[in-house]
Amino acid sequence: MTTMSIGKAWEEAVAFVAREASLLFPVALLFVALPGVILQEMTPPELQAWFAQPKADAIPAMPPGFAVAMLLTILLIWFGSLALFALALRPGISVGEALRLSFARLPVLIGTALVVVGAIAGIFAVALLLGVIFSLASKQLAALLGLLLGVGAVGLVLYASIRLVLLNPVVIDGQTGVMDSLRRAWALTRGHFWRLFGFLLLVMLLSTIVASVAQMIVGLLGSLVAGADGARIAGGIAGAAVSSIIQVYMLVMLARLYRQAVAV
Repeated sequence: MTTMSIGKAWEEAVAFVAREASLLFPVALLFVALPGVILQEMTPPELQAWFAQPKADAIPAMPPGFAVAMLLTILLIWFGSLALFALALRPGISVGEALRLSFARLPVLIGTALVVVGAIAGIFAVALLLGVIFSLASKQLAALLGLLLGVGAVGLVLYASIRLVLLNPVVIDGQTGVMDSLRRAWALTRGHFWRLFGFLLLVMLLSTIVASVAQMIVGLLGSLVAGADGARIAGGIAGAAVSSIIQVYMLVMLARLYRQAVAV
């Protein structure tokens, strides 16, 4: 099993970001933060309310135009993330070279996403089918089994997402196709699940707290200048900017963890 040090990755990430900030942050703001802010402004109020408090029995209709915008936003963020990994993994590469490499490897990342989504859909379909079958025998048994299968499916998705956390650096750093990239990413994280889970959980909590505070403070200042609309826009921009900064450090750390994993 390969050695993976979060502390070493953090030290290397801090030094790298300090040295290459002029390359990393413009890419993050343009391809990660900005698309998210634009999508947020395009989100219908009823969808915003549902995202804040999801209810399975009251899912609002999604306008076709918004669905397309959401898909384009995801692709832009993936594209930007691959470019950031290229900059982190290949010191000396220019932003233009990183963007071209990202564009060339994006179809592979899309392919891996389709495979993973298909597998997840298959798991939930099997769970649903089993629930229907058991419901014919006993409503109580079906409810219990449904709960257990639901928890198990969510746990499996979480486990797979952690095991594939190095997929982006694998895709951008190699020339392999969809299935080989998935197998490679899965193999590199073998034995490191809990370490990576703790790292990602910490980053998620930090990003949520800091972005929320920034959004609240800047939103308050925006409301004093331009009212409610100013508060929403200013707060959204501030939250996205802070999140993108944290994400830059996270991606560079993942790049360093990837380098540790492939060094053996």
